[in-house]
Amino acid sequence: MPKTKKLAFMALLTAMALTIFVIEAQIPAPVPIPGVKLGLANIITLTAMVLIGRKEAGVVLFLRIVMGAMFAGNPSTIIYSAAGGLLAYIAMCLLVGIIPESRLWLTSAISAVCHNGGQLLACALVVQTPGVFVYAPALAASGIITGLFTGFAAVYLIKALRKMKI
Repeated sequence: MPKTKKLAFMALLTAMALTIFVIEAQIPAPVPIPGVKLGLANIITLTAMVLIGRKEAGVVLFLRIVMGAMFAGNPSTIIYSAAGGLLAYIAMCLLVGIIPESRLWLTSAISAVCHNGGQLLACALVVQTPGVFVYAPALAASGIITGLFTGFAAVYLIKALRKMKI
């Protein structure tokens, strides 16, 4: 992909991820457990990683985290988003290419669990108590469920974008 086209595509993906993140921030949590959310913006991160590469997906993720914290109105969320995003990104980097693209939902579920683990670690450091890990089983379960959904969505988005020759 030519450099200019790649940059424009990265900007488009960043805008999509940010829009999804901001809209999702307005949706009440599906269950009353702190940290549980759908994580729909991760569809874009996973799509970026498959279509344009690891480094580029990292840039899209970083920009979404920083701008999302600014637009969602809560700068303290950057700590949790960055910790979770970093662990999820590392998991994606390790798994994309090893797990077949047709099973991207598996990569997504594992990454979602890693994301929740990163958030819990950040929270434990911020509040300085290991008691937050009581939420680990619920967050792992929700991570698997939402990760499967976002993974399936990413598979379909990637197929659609490839048909459009992007």
